[in-house]
Amino acid sequence: MKIVYLVYTVLLSASAAPAVAAPCQPAPAAVIDIDANSYYNDANHSVIDPARRAKNIASTEPVEQFLSGVARNASRYQANGKPQDAACALNWLDSWAGQQAMLGKMSSEQAYFVRKWTLGGLALSYARVQAAATPAQKKAIEAWLSTLADATLVHADTRKGKRNNHYYWEGLAVTAVGAVTHDQRLLTWGHGVFDNAMAQVAPDGALPAEMARGAKALHYHAFAAAPLTMMASILNLQSSTLDRLVTFTLAAARDPAAMQQATGFKQEEVNDLPFAVIYARHMGHPPAAAAKFQARLGGDLTLPNPLEHLASSNKSTGQP
Repeated sequence: MKIVYLVYTVLLSASAAPAVAAPCQPAPAAVIDIDANSYYNDANHSVIDPARRAKNIASTEPVEQFLSGVARNASRYQANGKPQDAACALNWLDSWAGQQAMLGKMSSEQAYFVRKWTLGGLALSYARVQAAATPAQKKAIEAWLSTLADATLVHADTRKGKRNNHYYWEGLAVTAVGAVTHDQRLLTWGHGVFDNAMAQVAPDGALPAEMARGAKALHYHAFAAAPLTMMASILNLQSSTLDRLVTFTLAAARDPAAMQQATGFKQEEVNDLPFAVIYARHMGHPPAAAAKFQARLGGDLTLPNPLEHLASSNKSTGQP
């Protein structure tokens, strides 16, 4: 069964950001408290309950639409340099920053998930328009992003449970904020998350926690690889362990037979592979997948994010 990259509920479409901008609308009402719910109904977290899924989409839609709007305007600005696109993204960010959005009550673990996914995308989108920010906007937005990053790492450090894809997305959110605000403390924490992830990769390139996801093992390998490849690019790391994970996941996407045998489940087909785009750009490899719009990764992936380190600038070595 073909699926959309399910966990990317932020996407309004799979296409790149449109070249022609609509007039900037006022920023949506700030979401202070996030209400979200889990929607899986099996032990492997691989079978979706449609009613619970629909409830979660409806309750988180204001946050998702805000992220998508910022990402689209920021991507357009990087593509065409029109000041109105940067102004729109920055006005939206400044509005939510001034109201301390997403710093209220989190209703569940799923709400924390939504916040960290959103934070990573906002930080990456802000990097595209940061140079156009006024001093007042820069101060307000960066202070807000930093507060959200601190809340994210505190939750990550205190939450009990597996260090799986959720931890990696927390790592990306904190790393992106650290990079865009030049906060070495946040960058160091993010590097620790990356090292933790690399220590989990099996010799064949698999992630054991994601292999346990039944029919969604392939889906969650691709989902886990996305923040890890972006972190490696932001931190300018090269890692043979990450190479194994990427190679394993791409091979499984092309032919899932071995993964199906290992998990005992027929794998859902995954056609959206943003990690492959980021990884190829960082390593100087030919693209192995089409670049699409991913709000949680900063918008239009045909445009290298200013925080990414491209192949010509690679210098550092990460986890072996």
